[in-house]
Amino acid sequence: MGIWLRNRPEFVSALFGILAAGGVAVPINSFLKPVEVGYLVDDAVLNVLITEEPAEEAVASVQATRPTLRILRAEDLDRGGSASFEPTPRLPSDLAVLIYTSGTTGRPKGAMLTHGNLLHNVESCRQILQIVEVDRIVLLLPMFHSFMLTVCIFLPLIVGGSIVLIQSLHPPKAMLEELLGNEGTVLPAMAQIFRALSGLPPGIRLPLRLCISGAGPLPQEILKGFNARHPQVPLIEGYGLSEASPVVSVNPVQGPWIPGTIGVPIPDVEVSVQDEGGRMLEDKVDGEICVRGGNVMIGYWNAPEKTAETLVNGWLRTGDIGHRRPDGYYVITDRKKDMLKPNGINVYPREIEEVVYQFPGIKECAVVGEVDERRGERPVAFVALDDGRHLDEKALLSFLKERLADYKLPRRVITMPALPRNATGKLLKTSLREWLRENPGTDAG
Repeated sequence: MGIWLRNRPEFVSALFGILAAGGVAVPINSFLKPVEVGYLVDDAVLNVLITEEPAEEAVASVQATRPTLRILRAEDLDRGGSASFEPTPRLPSDLAVLIYTSGTTGRPKGAMLTHGNLLHNVESCRQILQIVEVDRIVLLLPMFHSFMLTVCIFLPLIVGGSIVLIQSLHPPKAMLEELLGNEGTVLPAMAQIFRALSGLPPGIRLPLRLCISGAGPLPQEILKGFNARHPQVPLIEGYGLSEASPVVSVNPVQGPWIPGTIGVPIPDVEVSVQDEGGRMLEDKVDGEICVRGGNVMIGYWNAPEKTAETLVNGWLRTGDIGHRRPDGYYVITDRKKDMLKPNGINVYPREIEEVVYQFPGIKECAVVGEVDERRGERPVAFVALDDGRHLDEKALLSFLKERLADYKLPRRVITMPALPRNATGKLLKTSLREWLRENPGTDAG
């Protein structure tokens, strides 16, 4: 059964209703267009889709993909319940949820997560994040995201805590009022949210005891700004992916918090760094981050070949490049597919991005590769600026030249009002590469 809803209480009741009835829940990106939803409906072979007062054309478009699909509107669901209802017994190995990946590398794939996968990840998160009954976890990112399902829905309900459902992120002032008024204690969010909170005026003290950055890298400049403004609130970076239910590692709540790292593996989860042949690599040597544990999916829905490529010898190959430090903390260097090779030399875009973020006025940055006849590939930096700022490209390039080897220097800096992201806040570098192909030698303005 599919759940195509925006963030609202009915999402939670629909989710638990499906699971209690013995079904498989398929949370669907609420920002997708009907034709995109139609693909997921067809791929997952959905029989029921729970949604909210959509336009008739949208329903018709989705049902055209699967004529037998039954549409249930959240507004029409029976809220009375049944005193005689008995939940269907389920085993840890039974499929619970299909989480469709964002599709940044092609068609979305459904990661199959069992009841055991989810409970394993929830318990590990409970231990390392020290979530207790009095906690009020702030839910502001989309509920269909695996991070929100595990950390903001399953976790607080299992420990008897509370969920603070933020109604809107815009304007930011309204979000802040809800956060303060409901006295949220734990805030899982993406880096852009913490950047905004870093700019709060003096006199506003957050009620939070813990902030967790996920859904993408946390630039060190944002971390420094947040720590300077809110020294009493730890902001810890973690790492995860839908295929791992999704949390894999995090900086421990009690510390030490090491900037630039994704922390240590959560309880009962193993992390290793391997070369392409599956050989374990030594500390400080970059390789592919691999994960093993009860949180790892059983495979991709209806995609045995992709499953075989991703689950190898009991390990989940994440596609992320990184290394282990001697102290046991892990560092993500970059996505394997994002690595650049100017003059045949491996260059990780994040290394360049971290330096760009140090230049005044940079709000967002992403570095991708552009085809170059002489070098094979060259770095190009896309940036978005703080309000009221104008980019002095020559000054930025001079700044970078003092801090980066020549082959790492971006040959162009392209300014955009905002960098493209998907509904969960993940940066879409595929869109930037496509823009470069369509606009060779052009500035975005």
